[in-house]
Amino acid sequence: MTNKMYTMKEAMLYSQRIGQLSKALWKAVEKDWQQWIKPYDLNINEHHILWISFHSKGASISDIAKFGVMHVSTAFNFSKKLEERGLLSFSKRDDDKRNTYVELTQKGEELLTNMIEHYHDSQHSVIESSLPLKDLYGRFSEFMDLMSVIRNIYGDDFMEIFEHSFSNIDQSFDEEIGNIKPTIYSKN
Repeated sequence: MTNKMYTMKEAMLYSQRIGQLSKALWKAVEKDWQQWIKPYDLNINEHHILWISFHSKGASISDIAKFGVMHVSTAFNFSKKLEERGLLSFSKRDDDKRNTYVELTQKGEELLTNMIEHYHDSQHSVIESSLPLKDLYGRFSEFMDLMSVIRNIYGDDFMEIFEHSFSNIDQSFDEEIGNIKPTIYSKN
């Protein structure tokens, strides 16, 4: 057992502060996210699964559950609904018959690309609320402290997938005259 370098009161206040802030932020993020995906008849779990599938190019249901921070049955059930809509395909691998893998179909890629291209068609209170900090510091917050806490909770694998997904977005999409387009369609 290690020596505590904090008081019980300090720990409780920290825990409550992060809990309240996380809940308040999640409520705003959830509202923004739901407004963005509403025209596409998706819920947050379904969109998250499409997003993870886009970045992972053949993730297992277990991987989707882990990175999507959802139960395996939730990941499977929502993936099944997406398969029924023709947005995902399921497969087994010759070297791994135990796990079910999903990949975006052409229709799924087109839907996701369309959603990204129309990202700014809905309100985003979190972005709007972050603009004063961006104006002050010249960039959006990077949340290094929070990322460290998340890394300690979910591990290096989670953070590697997290970083890979944002690198993938950066490489897969460009901004052209105020619009987001897949890199392959951008004029260079």
